[in-house]
Amino acid sequence: MVWILLVEDDPQVGELVKRFLEREGFGVVWVRTGREALALEVRPDLVVLDRGLPDLEGLEVLKALRELDPLLPVLLLTGRADEESRVEGLLEGADDYLGKPFSLKEFLARIKALLRRAGKEGRRRFGPLELDLEGRKAYLEGELLHLSPTEMNLLLTLVQAPGRVFSRMELLERVWGPEFAGSERVVDAYVRLLRKKLKDDPLSPRFIETVVGVGYRFLGE
Repeated sequence: MVWILLVEDDPQVGELVKRFLEREGFGVVWVRTGREALALEVRPDLVVLDRGLPDLEGLEVLKALRELDPLLPVLLLTGRADEESRVEGLLEGADDYLGKPFSLKEFLARIKALLRRAGKEGRRRFGPLELDLEGRKAYLEGELLHLSPTEMNLLLTLVQAPGRVFSRMELLERVWGPEFAGSERVVDAYVRLLRKKLKDDPLSPRFIETVVGVGYRFLGE
């Protein structure tokens, strides 16, 4: 899932944007102050930032975010829509600028355009685990995981339907092919390898849970 950090102190605008983005399939973390935004430990995929915050000026927050992650896409969403303010925001490091009031359709189009440019539209995040679906890469806490093609196929199969239980037989057919029918222990062996690379404790799993007597499932969206 693509996660968006919304920094907006107006409760009506914040609630509207949060609900809209969630309906469009995004995960949203909504905070109302600049200090809350900078204190977050979870790295978002994109930031929607208001300039008129109650504690810090939006451009101060933008500068601090840029120091933390120079490549993080930032969309300024603000009532200061005059040309001088737009130019100032873009020169300070914003990737795009949208004035209030705004069209939700245009807002969504700008969000998707920023994600495409950042190469994050084809990504999904599960806590500290991030998957690049197009590039077939996995990152744990920002570090690239060195997965074999089979390990990646197994992981991508499981994350297709978080919470769904996949039997060993089904995983064999999807990952290895029908000619491996009857070789369920291959699945168990690769799950162990995958868990080791994911630093996943089978007794207290974050990602892959064993369903005794059935198979495995990937935990939560």
